[in-house]
Amino acid sequence: MSKELDRIPIGKVKRASKFVTTGAKVGVNYVKAYSKAAINGKLNKEELDSDNARDIYDSLSELKGSALKMAQLLSMDQNVLPKAYSDKFAMAQYSAPPLSYPLVKKTFTSNLGKDPNEIFDTFGKRASNAASMGQVHKAELNGEKLAVKIQYPGVGDSIKSDLKLAKPFALKLMNVKGKEVEPYLKEVEGKLLEEADYGLELKQSMDFAEKCQQVQGVFFPRYYPELSAPQILTMSWLEGEPIGDWMKGEQSQVSRDRLGQILWNFYMFQMHELRMMHADPHPGNFIIDDKNDLGVIDFGCIKHIPNDFYQAYFELANYETLDNPERVSQLFKQLEIIRPSDTEKDVKTVTAMFTDLIRLLSRPFNDGIFDFSDDAYFSEIYMKGEQISKDPEMNRLQARGSRHFIYFNRTFFGLYNILHSLKAKVDCSKIDFLRVA
Repeated sequence: MSKELDRIPIGKVKRASKFVTTGAKVGVNYVKAYSKAAINGKLNKEELDSDNARDIYDSLSELKGSALKMAQLLSMDQNVLPKAYSDKFAMAQYSAPPLSYPLVKKTFTSNLGKDPNEIFDTFGKRASNAASMGQVHKAELNGEKLAVKIQYPGVGDSIKSDLKLAKPFALKLMNVKGKEVEPYLKEVEGKLLEEADYGLELKQSMDFAEKCQQVQGVFFPRYYPELSAPQILTMSWLEGEPIGDWMKGEQSQVSRDRLGQILWNFYMFQMHELRMMHADPHPGNFIIDDKNDLGVIDFGCIKHIPNDFYQAYFELANYETLDNPERVSQLFKQLEIIRPSDTEKDVKTVTAMFTDLIRLLSRPFNDGIFDFSDDAYFSEIYMKGEQISKDPEMNRLQARGSRHFIYFNRTFFGLYNILHSLKAKVDCSKIDFLRVA
């Protein structure tokens, strides 16, 4: 666990000054890098990226909240950032620096009017894990083990201002223009505001867990409204091994395939049956119990799927549709991939690039039984992303598609990456989402 933080900058001025200081550090890194290049005759881009990634991540870790969450979001798409950034920012998923116990006590006092030890029989002073928006402590009450999630101070109040301050960094790293990504940033802002609303998370968690109980091989915590508050969420402690640790062990292929199928079924049930999804599929949100079943421990980010987007998205995932240019054109317009202002040349460029990309990403749906351990497939995805990012025409036509793509793509990218790490072979044509072989 990282070193504990004794304070978090809360006021707008303090948080803004942190961004300014970080910008200055990045500026110094560029000066140092170009000074060395003048002497050596070559710019060491990897060293520059590494220095910048360290300084930016360290600052975001102190700020917590939406600033650190943005780093987590960026780290999940390895096509967007240089490797030094995606590797460093990935730490925001489950190993960010935790708050010190005095700050935890202060949060309890302001939310529930008591210290943790006045509420629980036992309460762990050190966080079990810490992420971008909050951290989890282990507790016991009446013989039951509990997980107590505590939101960092100022998270909800600073989301809008933080995103404005972090925007220049994100645009620079992603090489995009502010105006074109405004709808997507609004979508992210809305989801972050929801994640900061623990009352909403409590309600959504209980509802989602109840609806998904019928999916075989998946289990969820019980939630305790009476022990929860605007910045505190209490649930039962799920025993098990973090999926990241489990995957590193010597697991049989049968176990890997079974767990991969459970994950696939769980997500397809959400999308096809519930028209909503757990849109935060990173390893820190899953554990494996002694029966090799899948425990889901965080429902802070739930995306509701509009029916028209759902229909168009999954129709395009079918190769028969992609082989029909007229239908592709209709769906691309519906999904805002093709815009009314596009020239004939623009339409041709965008259609060709996105058709190829969708064909690649939807291969598991069309192959039926798919081997996610295939390194060549994931290399193909990364190469396609790099091709798009370096294509001058696509850069000119950047930021395409409905705002709903953000969390849909994030979900599939996270799911595919976990299945790849699992080295699982999955029946992606499976219609019965409730059973596992």
